[in-house]
Amino acid sequence: MLRDSIQLQEQFRARFGTPAAIYRAPGRVNLIGEHTDYNDGFVLPVAIEFYCWVAAAARSDKKLVIHSENFNETIEANLDSMVPAGKGRWSNYPVGVAWALQGAGHRLHGANLFISGDVPLGAGLSSSAAVEVAVGFALLHQSGLPMDPMDLARLCQKAENEFVGARVGIMDQFVACHGRASHALRLDCRSLEFKPVKLPQGIQLVICNTMVKHEIGSSQYNVRRAECEEGVCVLRMVLPEIRALRDVTIAQLTNHRPLLNPRVYSRCRHVVTENGRVQSAGRALESGDIRSLGPLMRESHCSMRDDYEASCKELDLLVEIASAQPGVIGARMTGGGFGGCTINLVESATVEAFKQSVAAKYHTQTGLQPEIYVSAAADGVQEVNVSSNKATQ
Repeated sequence: MLRDSIQLQEQFRARFGTPAAIYRAPGRVNLIGEHTDYNDGFVLPVAIEFYCWVAAAARSDKKLVIHSENFNETIEANLDSMVPAGKGRWSNYPVGVAWALQGAGHRLHGANLFISGDVPLGAGLSSSAAVEVAVGFALLHQSGLPMDPMDLARLCQKAENEFVGARVGIMDQFVACHGRASHALRLDCRSLEFKPVKLPQGIQLVICNTMVKHEIGSSQYNVRRAECEEGVCVLRMVLPEIRALRDVTIAQLTNHRPLLNPRVYSRCRHVVTENGRVQSAGRALESGDIRSLGPLMRESHCSMRDDYEASCKELDLLVEIASAQPGVIGARMTGGGFGGCTINLVESATVEAFKQSVAAKYHTQTGLQPEIYVSAAADGVQEVNVSSNKATQ
């Protein structure tokens, strides 16, 4: 979505009394590869045209004054003494990024920041990473410091892990920095090597929001990560060469199943098989074999539902409804789970009928009205030229 950067600057001027530079970072949807990133695995995300927007201007002191339009609240922080404001506070995300940048040796100037996001909150479309990356980019730019996208992604992940307290992998921050229009990113979360993969023409990304909210920092997300780490610790006793579940084959996992408690085994099986599905999906996109994506997406959803237990009845229902619609290539839940969205690959000619049918059937069975978004693949974090309202690299 494209908001009016001139209006955003006017809102900034009304609040802070000075002009501002405008920056934006995208949300993301993940085609396949869920909960593999923090296991050193593979993912296939796409940056989407929903953004966190930041208007920013430097200050002469060491203070950050941050206003959130979405939460209608202003907070202040000192660059010399940044601490979390309490669990679940929106301000921990931008302040945490400043904390991580400072800790890495980036000497930041104080700044006034006006944050406005159109990435749906709690939908699993990475609104938190969009905030982190947009704020980090703005703070570096306002301080006259160079911006290395790889470094920015790592430090934004560090902020969310250590300052916010959500043990997320690097996928969300990485695609917010490196997204490319018309492409998915085939990303190795260990080496951070990535390859843009062209998305096929005639197919659209349709995102269906269950309207069941989740918080990425919830205990269940961190529990799943701990279960994966427990599996690695046990398997390393017989497979000392492994560093993460990324290094484990399905044959090895099956052979050593008796060593693992059933729940941990199931978590590990999801990650190991999901890595294989990402590799297959990447090859299918590169070869133009779009029809092969459908079964892979279905298998991914079932694995998230049964082995990782990160789905919910609303997500399962949306996938079931979508899969029965004409023109659907594939459907699955996307994001951390426990609510949020599904991602659907839909033939362009059938998108409008898809939206109407899915919304009606879902509402009939749940009483909830889903939000359905159609988005092209977008570029990563950018400054926006206020006069032209166009983003620049």
